[in-house]
Amino acid sequence: MALGSSEILQRATGLSPVRSGDHFDIIVAGGGASGLMAAVSAARRGARVLVVETSGCFGGAGTTSMVAQWLGFYNGLTCAVGGLPMEFAERVIARGGSKGFENYVLAEATAQPLRLKRLPFNPEIAKLVADELVLESGASALVHARIAGARLEGDRVTAVQVETSGGRLEVRANCFVDASGDAVVARHAGAPLKGVGPGEHRMGMSLVFRLSHVDIARFRALSRQDKRAIALEGIAAGELFWDVLSISPVGESDAICLMSHLDGLDSLDPNDLTRAEFIGRYQVGRISGFLKRRMPGFAACELAAIASHIGVRESVRLVGDYLLTEQDVVGATPFEDAIALGCGPLDVHEEDGRLRLFMPSQPFEIPVRTMTSASVKNLVVTGRAISASREANGAIRHQATAMALGQAAGHLAAEAGAFGWDVRAVPHKIVQDGLAAAGALPSLRHLPAQTAAG
Repeated sequence: MALGSSEILQRATGLSPVRSGDHFDIIVAGGGASGLMAAVSAARRGARVLVVETSGCFGGAGTTSMVAQWLGFYNGLTCAVGGLPMEFAERVIARGGSKGFENYVLAEATAQPLRLKRLPFNPEIAKLVADELVLESGASALVHARIAGARLEGDRVTAVQVETSGGRLEVRANCFVDASGDAVVARHAGAPLKGVGPGEHRMGMSLVFRLSHVDIARFRALSRQDKRAIALEGIAAGELFWDVLSISPVGESDAICLMSHLDGLDSLDPNDLTRAEFIGRYQVGRISGFLKRRMPGFAACELAAIASHIGVRESVRLVGDYLLTEQDVVGATPFEDAIALGCGPLDVHEEDGRLRLFMPSQPFEIPVRTMTSASVKNLVVTGRAISASREANGAIRHQATAMALGQAAGHLAAEAGAFGWDVRAVPHKIVQDGLAAAGALPSLRHLPAQTAAG
């Protein structure tokens, strides 16, 4: 149940301090879209939870990286993500942070636009609601904190080292949920991972920015052909770096723009990541100047904000108990141990700059085995680092899917307490039934009958 503002303040002021040697049932590494859901889901199940987040807020790509549109709730007319993620979305809408779901043409200025349903939102309101969810759940939290190591005893993680503003802490837990996006806990625990090898292409990063005083209606009234012609003009002039003119409206006259694109850099290389932030801001300056000068609706625009962290599409993935493939996505392979539904789109950024973009014909199932590893019994990996091929990863990394995976991960971790904290020993039906009772849609058979076919 939602708390009042005075109760939220009281809980924030009274957050229990986290100290070295503390022991929790579950530690969640990362408070992004997936980790936020995992922490709240597990805490609502009665587990004693700590969520550790590197930035100062929760929400990940949607807040820190300002990717202010939630994709993945819908496949066509079929809503395949409910439960806690939908509660989050509805609370953002209720707080005035969004006007709700809308039909949208993704990548409109490219050669292959795609019609879908999205939820544009104000990232600042999402931050407020995320705080409320965590505080209401009773979970403990550390922000501005980074997982720096893990203690392994046999085939279990027993503790993680956390770098904080006050120094390094070692905190223990029975079970760990890795929602870091970069499989940080899995890496420190020695779980096998699949990355992009030397010389291989890694999908590009993007730095998002916000413009104020934009006539969004005028921009939307432009034909797709006009938008594409202007985009190609900007690319030829070296002032645009991608032909995607992605605009998410905030309020009446602000636009959040996902238009930068950086190829050939590795987000796991600290030097490359540093270069990416500098180059990204250079691109933002060029893009915003071009839009102001050339794009109808942007003549009065001003640069209002730049995301505090560049958006990363691909880094490293778990080698799990099952590898989700493109065929599983496209063919909607049924899995007895399905734990969440993905909607798409499948979005792969190719080496030659092409964008491979299409919507699967129906929602697809994601099995729990993509989140577990034979080498570490008490570890669940969620978000974009689950065990998936590059193509399947391009379909599951959207924020609504990440949130659905996060709710499932938190639920699985909490249920593992009854099975010696071995996440691979938990019967999948227990998790599925519990998720369904919480309003989630863990498999195609849980979809309402009238929409089950998409």
